[in-house]
Amino acid sequence: MSITIGAKAPDFLLYDSDKNKVTLSDFKGKKNVLLLFFPMAFTGTCTDELCAVRDDIATYSNANAHVLGISVDSVFTLAKYKEEQSYNFPLLSDFNKEVSTAYETIYESFTPMNMKGVGKRSAFIIDKEGFVQYKEVLENAGDLPNFIFINNKLESLG
Repeated sequence: MSITIGAKAPDFLLYDSDKNKVTLSDFKGKKNVLLLFFPMAFTGTCTDELCAVRDDIATYSNANAHVLGISVDSVFTLAKYKEEQSYNFPLLSDFNKEVSTAYETIYESFTPMNMKGVGKRSAFIIDKEGFVQYKEVLENAGDLPNFIFINNKLESLG
């Protein structure tokens, strides 16, 4: 199944870095959701991306949006990463790669080290009713999502 703009977003249940269950449907009818898939904790581009989101969290709060970071790292790795970087939004572990696969954000082979199953850097906006309003899946892990467009889209959704 291909994720397309206007389609119902696949629901999921993942654990955050505090070992709490989080589902996409938790936000239905309440908030828009910005899903940020990132390859690996403690890497340069991932840290730059998530720190920029951390530092601009008011923009997302003002747009009635909840940010969720998702990677294939373990909850333990993500807990340490969140603590060290003082992230002010949940980091979710997709250790089994089920959500990354459902959202088509997984590398078959991550070439720098020939690793299998690393998540692609991606951004999705899911509206309050659970529909995909924005999709950006990046093939180059060194690229960042278009946050200007993301912020404008979230602002328009309110």
